[in-house]
Amino acid sequence: MTTLLLPDGSKPQTKSMITKHTILPLIEGCRSMRQLKQLQGVMVVTALIGDVVPLSRLIDFCADAGTGDLSYARSIFLQVDRPTTYIWNSMIRGLSGTDQPEDALSMYRDMLCSGFSPDNFTYPFALKACARISDRRSGRCIHSRVTKTGYEADVYVSSNLIHMYASSGDMDSARCLFEKATNRNVVSWTTMIAGYVNNDRATEAIGMFRVMELEGVVPNEITMVHVLVACAQSRDLETGRWVHRRLHRLGIDPMRSNVVLASALLDMYARCGSLKTAREMFEKMPHRNEVSWNTMIGAYNQYGRSNEVFELFKEMCTAGMRPDKVTLLSLLGACADKGAMIFGQGIHAYVEKTGGGKDVAICTSLMDMYAKAGDTQSASQIFGSLKERDVLAWTSMIICLAMHGHGKEAVDLFGKMQREGVAPDHITFIGVLTACSHAGMVDEGYKYFESMRSDYGIRPMMEHYGCVVDLLSRAGRLEEAEKLVKLMPYQPSVTIWGSILCGCEIHGNVDMAERIGNRILEFNPQGSGIYVLLSNIRAGAGRWEGVEKARRLMWQNRLKKTHGSSSVEVNISCLEINRQ
Repeated sequence: MTTLLLPDGSKPQTKSMITKHTILPLIEGCRSMRQLKQLQGVMVVTALIGDVVPLSRLIDFCADAGTGDLSYARSIFLQVDRPTTYIWNSMIRGLSGTDQPEDALSMYRDMLCSGFSPDNFTYPFALKACARISDRRSGRCIHSRVTKTGYEADVYVSSNLIHMYASSGDMDSARCLFEKATNRNVVSWTTMIAGYVNNDRATEAIGMFRVMELEGVVPNEITMVHVLVACAQSRDLETGRWVHRRLHRLGIDPMRSNVVLASALLDMYARCGSLKTAREMFEKMPHRNEVSWNTMIGAYNQYGRSNEVFELFKEMCTAGMRPDKVTLLSLLGACADKGAMIFGQGIHAYVEKTGGGKDVAICTSLMDMYAKAGDTQSASQIFGSLKERDVLAWTSMIICLAMHGHGKEAVDLFGKMQREGVAPDHITFIGVLTACSHAGMVDEGYKYFESMRSDYGIRPMMEHYGCVVDLLSRAGRLEEAEKLVKLMPYQPSVTIWGSILCGCEIHGNVDMAERIGNRILEFNPQGSGIYVLLSNIRAGAGRWEGVEKARRLMWQNRLKKTHGSSSVEVNISCLEINRQ
């Protein structure tokens, strides 16, 4: 008589003792693929491999992204003569969670071609795959079949349809489906709120949450996470505080509930500028993960609190946390703003050692740091080492060259960017126009300014007009610069008028300087720099009465000339030294 040793360590059993009812609990109790393969061997010996129920459970385990092996699941699946809908669903579910969700859609199509009808479990898995790759075309086809088969009323199916449309940016279709649904639950509401948040429509997300509250639908923790993200995006501190109070009324302590909710609340306060409250909450958190540390470090970096960035990073390391990409980006931003080059070079060395030197975002931040320190050579070396360059990398290098006296090289690099097929954005053009201004390339600058709208459909903003005004003013074409200021569709800023005033100083146009200077002082009578500049222009033309008048006005307005300052790096902190 043949005896079988079972993988769970239980007593050996004869073939006759192994039945469908005894094998199912063993499959459900599996903890590894090794155990499952042993059970598969038992099923082959006992002929249970041909029974659709245990076979379905076998494939179900293999297709699980957490514990299974999808390639092994596929090999078993291909040996099944006529798989059931359950088996098809197991495979589609497993594939939808992989790095290639397209395979799930391919499996879904194979299911249809094989004559099987999807059910209310099939559709959500297939729609999840569409959402992950923003495949609205396939999603619409699935939606059509959902409607024909009558599953649109299923709350799980409808929620995944809403998620699919939201993930592809079609919030109108998502909202239409949501409004048609008669059995909306907290999942439906949360899906809509998350859709608005992920499509940068934070105000509508908050509005949706308020309607949800009015209809008496109790939010869960996932809902609250998305609402807090919406408050952070819109810098809506008042609503964020209301959500915080609502959590307590629901009996949820965000600091002890889960670290994701706590981090979302922390991020809301931090991005809304309430750094003191954010730090107090951070200190109270019983458990902190990378997101918590990065949120607080990133907030300090966002508001220019570089010293706090470095101090908190030290605490993070002391707590045994390793910096990730998000941490490094914040640190590099702080180094760039504070000029902490010794620390920045240390981060650069760490990036190279840990293999992060190929990451475009990190390399772009390194380039920005070196550029702000005037080290164009190091920035160029990093740029040259990049195998793949996105628009941010190109733009950073162009701006780096433009700001440090290499205008011609910046323009040449822009031409190379165009030849490689990388579309510039509005920030790229700020760099190019600045380069033209500093290099005296007036005609080229005008050409690029015109090409923004004609070639790339980019509407020039105030900053672009400012660059062209500066370009014309530096070249002595002051009347053209003034005409452009009057024609542009924006209220000119003091900075733009100041560019013309600087041009007047360079080219000795005292009369225009008087007119422009008086106009600036109407907007900004407390601007000491304008008085100083006007005084210098008048002095250069020998108009000493005007010089005395400017100084007298400064004294009457109790204005002082602003002294420059420099910073010296000491370890990781900076000491301010005023030049008196």
